[in-house]
Amino acid sequence: MIGKYYESDYEEALIQLLEEQGWQYTYGGEFHRNNREVLLTDDLKAYLQSRYTELTNDDMEEIINHLRHTGGQTHFEQLRSTYYLVRDGYRYTRHADGKIFDIEYLDFEKDSEFNIYRCVNQFEVGYGLKTDTRIPDVMLFVNGIPLCIFELKNPTDFNATIADAYEQIHIRYKRDIPHLLRYCPLSCISDATVNNTKLGTTYTPYEHYYAWKKVNNEDPAAQRGVDQVKTIVGGVYEPNRFLEILRDYVYFPDKNFDKEEEVVCRYPQFFATRMLRESVRTAFIERDSKGGTYFGATGCGKTYTMMFLARQLSLRCEELGSPTIVMIVDRDDLQTQAGKLFLRSEEFLSIGAAKVIADRAELKTELSMRESGGFFICTIQKFCEEIGELNTRRNIICFSDEAHRTQIRLNKQLKIKDKKNTEDTLDEEQLGAFITKPYAEHLRCAFPNATFVGFTGTPIDETIQVFGEVVDRYTMQQAVDDEITVALKYIPRIANVTLDSDKVQQIDAFYKKCADEGATEDDVAASKQAMSAMEVILADDDRLERLARDIIDHYTKACENKADVVQKAMIVCSKRYIGYKLLCKFRELVPEWFEEKKSLDDSLLTAEELKKLPPMPTIAMVATRGANDPKDMYDYLGEKSRVKKLDDAFKMEHSNFRVVIVVDMWITGFDVPCLTYLYNDKPLQKQTLIQTISRVNRKYPHKEYGYIIDYIGIHNNMMEAMGRYGGGKGNGGGTFGPSEDDVQQALEALIVELDILKKLFVGFDISPFTNTEAKPLERLECLSAAADYIITLTQLLNVASEQNTNKPKLVGAKTFFLAHVKRLRAAYDVCQPANVLDNEMLSLSQCFMAVASYIRKTSGDKHDAESMNRAVEKMVAEALKCNSVVNILETDVEENIFSPEFVAQLDHIKLPATKLEVLVRLLRKSIKEYKNTNKIAAEKYEELLRKTLEEYHNRRAKLTPEEASRAQNEAIDEIIKNATQQALDILAGLGENKESFRKLGLTFEEKAFYDILIHLRDKYNFEYGEDKNIGGLIINDKCKALAKKIKELIDVQSSFTDWLNNTNVRAELNQKIFFCLVKAGYPPQYNDEVFEQVMEQVENFKKNK
Repeated sequence: MIGKYYESDYEEALIQLLEEQGWQYTYGGEFHRNNREVLLTDDLKAYLQSRYTELTNDDMEEIINHLRHTGGQTHFEQLRSTYYLVRDGYRYTRHADGKIFDIEYLDFEKDSEFNIYRCVNQFEVGYGLKTDTRIPDVMLFVNGIPLCIFELKNPTDFNATIADAYEQIHIRYKRDIPHLLRYCPLSCISDATVNNTKLGTTYTPYEHYYAWKKVNNEDPAAQRGVDQVKTIVGGVYEPNRFLEILRDYVYFPDKNFDKEEEVVCRYPQFFATRMLRESVRTAFIERDSKGGTYFGATGCGKTYTMMFLARQLSLRCEELGSPTIVMIVDRDDLQTQAGKLFLRSEEFLSIGAAKVIADRAELKTELSMRESGGFFICTIQKFCEEIGELNTRRNIICFSDEAHRTQIRLNKQLKIKDKKNTEDTLDEEQLGAFITKPYAEHLRCAFPNATFVGFTGTPIDETIQVFGEVVDRYTMQQAVDDEITVALKYIPRIANVTLDSDKVQQIDAFYKKCADEGATEDDVAASKQAMSAMEVILADDDRLERLARDIIDHYTKACENKADVVQKAMIVCSKRYIGYKLLCKFRELVPEWFEEKKSLDDSLLTAEELKKLPPMPTIAMVATRGANDPKDMYDYLGEKSRVKKLDDAFKMEHSNFRVVIVVDMWITGFDVPCLTYLYNDKPLQKQTLIQTISRVNRKYPHKEYGYIIDYIGIHNNMMEAMGRYGGGKGNGGGTFGPSEDDVQQALEALIVELDILKKLFVGFDISPFTNTEAKPLERLECLSAAADYIITLTQLLNVASEQNTNKPKLVGAKTFFLAHVKRLRAAYDVCQPANVLDNEMLSLSQCFMAVASYIRKTSGDKHDAESMNRAVEKMVAEALKCNSVVNILETDVEENIFSPEFVAQLDHIKLPATKLEVLVRLLRKSIKEYKNTNKIAAEKYEELLRKTLEEYHNRRAKLTPEEASRAQNEAIDEIIKNATQQALDILAGLGENKESFRKLGLTFEEKAFYDILIHLRDKYNFEYGEDKNIGGLIINDKCKALAKKIKELIDVQSSFTDWLNNTNVRAELNQKIFFCLVKAGYPPQYNDEVFEQVMEQVENFKKNK
């Protein structure tokens, strides 16, 4: 019927696109075959005959039978074995004369003249004892072998979903026609709507099918549904590309691994692998050690990208001659996906043994035993224990997976080992001052001719300096847009601890006194910043109790709202002892959470499932224990084996262990898809913030968002970090790391500072730091003597003022020395990671910085940042007032939220921030409910509220340090007051809007359709009816009449029993509304978007009716 779009129409459109790419089309009914035969044997014989001209018919029949009868006890094993055979071929020996043929079922050479590419629709496949058949929509055959199955759904049928398509392949076809699927490593489900044309495998979970939005990496990502169909056809199914993906980007684990898993790359992994391969190849040819950096959002699959790259370097880069790959990871990541995946992937990597290396000595031995091949995983901690050459081969490629962060943190200054700061008994040669080397030098000393590649989700300056420029990037925003990760929702909650105004003034006066007595501006600023999140506040008993109560309340309600979905939670604390104190509060409040059992409800699980689950509490804390921990905390945290046990249990989705308290552990490389809530009580910023909040962004069935519930106020830091790493509008395309000019200028500045400082030591022997033969103990003794030397100098020297470099100031030698060390450190922080310092520069820089620290510790400066922190903490501890996590107005007030009585209730709330939070919370709830009926009107007030809160956060962020130190006083009170008034104005406007239906002469529901009609008329600028201003209200009679007609149509259809689930009734309603709009001349000229948005309101209304 003309005007109606059928699934077969979409099928034809897809076939047309495939034909344009070079696939031959044949209707399935044209093949004369037994329908249980799934190979197109004529095509396969034609291919073999043209490529291997000496084969006889008997040979070809034997080769085809070899493919038909590939072994395997399970369907998965058959699929894997068949795939390996199709990908790799085999050696065939002719029985008659012993002639050997290396048979390949596919020719992977580009633009091969031998391959036969055929797309087939309505291909009947028989099964069962009778004449039962299954008919996949479209099949792709290469040389007669079915390699990809398409299941399509009608884009115009609201009830035909790609979830149905998935179930057809993964349940019905796998059950009924496994003899077809044993050949098919790839599958595609599609209904041609946005993000609903997805590539997967016949063992891919539904939530891990993904759209393929680019044909080439430089293309913009396709946004419209039909464009995404075109990009998957051009980007995956162009014949050369299809074989490339089939050969190198379909992953099965090794046969000795018992999990049934098959993975195909996503488009960002495919393009990143290609670009990194070329970057490494170019670096190798040009003898440049920097192979490049990959910036991939946390959760987007960097580990598989590394594995795809390793295979490419092993098999597709002849120049490298089968390289050896050394992957350096952080100690904590060895047991995570990154560590385990490679150990079960030797066949895929095709590079020889994959092995975890215990130490540098073992790594050196392994490398000396081979000239090529091998994949070795080493921890950064073991790798950087020493410095020195491990192997000089050129075909060593070093991957670093976020590991450099640990090393950068540790290796920027002298390591001091003396009897005071170690519990171990050390020999004399183990004592002293040890010069540390930058990560780049560790790498290049170990592998002077190797190529280095960095993988990170949050590039920092040092990343670029060590590994080279970003070769490709895939940001958090892109991952969310592509539905690879879930979006994050930020929920600010108040866990206030405030001081009375007298104490605030006392602290301000103390800082002023310190400044007058010689404290530097930097130290005062550092102390103020530290005090904004001081431990004495975060560890306050009352605050922790209220925090625990709020988490219990929030998490319990969240789980009750989605009782059929597993939702785990992570609580992030700033210090281990604070985390343990919080755990004790939970023990007091919910002792039942500490009872060990296998699952939340054992009756819902099978005996087999329960057998795998260890008894666990609902909540536990995970942290390494310290030597000086109190006994109860020390005993609770236990040995490493306890952490491993907890790690395993938390990753079991049905385990009773559902809430974990952490500090630093499980923040990176920890992947638990059902982790949904992150309760943050730790100051976070930059890359650490991104890594932490990304714990909850993994996809999981029925998980819509990851939630960040913030008790400490990371909003502004989060916005800054997301701007840098998240890839929002206008972001994500910036550069990282200093330029070569920056490094050069920093080096020149460092040389100047070193020269000034060396002149200060004229007459003093600092040779232990310039002589490479000097012992560490000599350097340690030199440090002490150098500090004494500076302290005893009496001369006065000119130093440039920090405020105005044109006005030098006469100061003592110690102050002069400390000022220049500060400038030296700024230059050193740029130069050290770039590995541009020679041994003398590196040694002297670390020497002078260590002497400065030594002076501060030994000279008794009473106004350094640490001493000021201690004094202020003491004052704060004397005056703490905890105001609870806001959770007020327990009674149900939705009915009178717009009334004067409700505003009066708000006036009884004395704390301004609390009043604002209550108001905002109830506004959000009311807007959400209004949205169920009137989507367009609710969205208007939603946007007004968003802008109000954004302005509020921005104003708070711009407070000066002086203003910030008067927390909860005039400056912030004024900001809160303004935001509260704006929120009250929104409240009044929302209430008026909700009641305006009476003045319009419409029902509440009719007004929803009236609003969308007026909105779309104004948005698309067309005339419809006449507006009249009656009592300040705009009334359009024509829109009123049309709104009533739409509502009437819905009322008639909804009179049918179970109308919401009746496909025919709903389809008929949609059609009637469409004709109603056309007949009423709305809009005057046909406009797809207007119709779609009216229908959105109809669907929204039907869903919530």
